[in-house]
Formats: sequence, C-alpha cells, structure tokens
Amino acid sequence: MTTARIPTDEELRERLTREQYEVTQKAGTERAFTGVYWDVKDDGTYHCIVCDEALFSSDTKYDSGSGWPSFTEAIDPEKVTLKSDRSHGMVRTEAICANCGAHLGHVFPDGPTPTGDRFCMNSASLNLKRGDES
Repeated sequence: MTTARIPTDEELRERLTREQYEVTQKAGTERAFTGVYWDVKDDGTYHCIVCDEALFSSDTKYDSGSGWPSFTEAIDPEKVTLKSDRSHGMVRTEAICANCGAHLGHVFPDGPTPTGDRFCMNSASLNLKRGDES
C-alpha cells in the first residue's frame, strides 16, 4: 500500500471538488450516469482520488448497466476494505480504500464471472491513470 501522508480534512476540502469530498469523506453517492468514468473503456489503472492508491484495473471493468463504473474485483483484495452498511434502510457492503479510508462505493453479489461480484464505484472517488501513466 501507499505510504504517502494522508491529507488533512482542510487539504481535502481545498483539493477535491465538492462532489469528490462528499463521496469520499461523507459516503455520498453520485447520480447514476453522471460520473466521468461510468462509460469509459480506456486501458489503465483506477486510483483512489484521495491517496493515489492503485485500486482497480481496467481489465476487470465492465458495463453493468447501473450507470456507475463497475469492476469484478480489486487489484488486490487487501487494497479495498469491505464493511457492512445498513444506511438508508438497506443492507449493503461498503467498499473503502484500505489505505486512507475514503468511501469508494458498494459491492453487490450480482456481477459476472469469475468473481460474481460487482464493485459499483463512484467516479468521484477514482482517478484513471491511462496506459503508461499507472
């Protein structure tokens, strides 16, 4: 995992957009079909917008029809922490960056093979580094 210093709340408020801050720090959710990565098919690695940890490969991204970027798995299961989320009258599994604690989205058991999981992430929590940028 990244050993870089985690930004302070004040630094995050200055660096992130309002939506990025709301999603990553307050467990918000962007509206479906509005995020910059929901329909992107470029090769690369998706990093945490807060701490720059590499989280997802474009090799595992697929079109789930949900309107959010969806992946079958994380680059490494140790990089994404999963926890039970009982907010909004639902029981879901929240996905959090294991390095900095940023909210990424939720994981659902309705994905394709080989994992059967759908890591339904917010574009606002990710930064795609295309090709050689990774």
